[in-house]
Amino acid sequence: MDNTTRRWSDGFTLLELAIVLFLIGLVMMIAMPYFGGFRGARLKSEARRLASRANYLYQEAGAQKVLLRLTFDLDNNSYFITRLDPFAVRPVFMPERGPAGVSVTLPADVRLRDVWVEGAGAFRRGTISAQFYPSGSADAALIHLAETGGKVVTLSINPFNGRVSIMEGDLNLASASLAR
Repeated sequence: MDNTTRRWSDGFTLLELAIVLFLIGLVMMIAMPYFGGFRGARLKSEARRLASRANYLYQEAGAQKVLLRLTFDLDNNSYFITRLDPFAVRPVFMPERGPAGVSVTLPADVRLRDVWVEGAGAFRRGTISAQFYPSGSADAALIHLAETGGKVVTLSINPFNGRVSIMEGDLNLASASLAR
């Protein structure tokens, strides 16, 4: 192998390096705006998870003719479900069994900021419960989930049809009822 052939095979030319860097920059410029979409994804995911659970509880309370209670533990950033069978010998709230009864602790970067339940008021600490009745109704409730970055999502439980609306922002009762 002579010196001229060896020189060309030792590495990349400046032009090749410039083209590779240009292509990497172009890909990054196109892709970076989409990475911003991942911000807030955990907050939205937790809001959808809670909304799904509340919708399920509404359906289940009517179908099984039991009283289901969704309890928010604001101090421990979690929620859980209990059930009361009104036809039991000694009716008492017991932990829900099955997949819906698993206690949920929110991730560290998402927190239950406050919960308002009709008839009980707004809570920022302690525990508060929203109930789902066998008659096909539920307690009206507003739940605010907040992210460490300050973003807030409001969940609103409709007392007449059990639907849960998820709205971006820190909405109060008047705004949430208008958005339904």
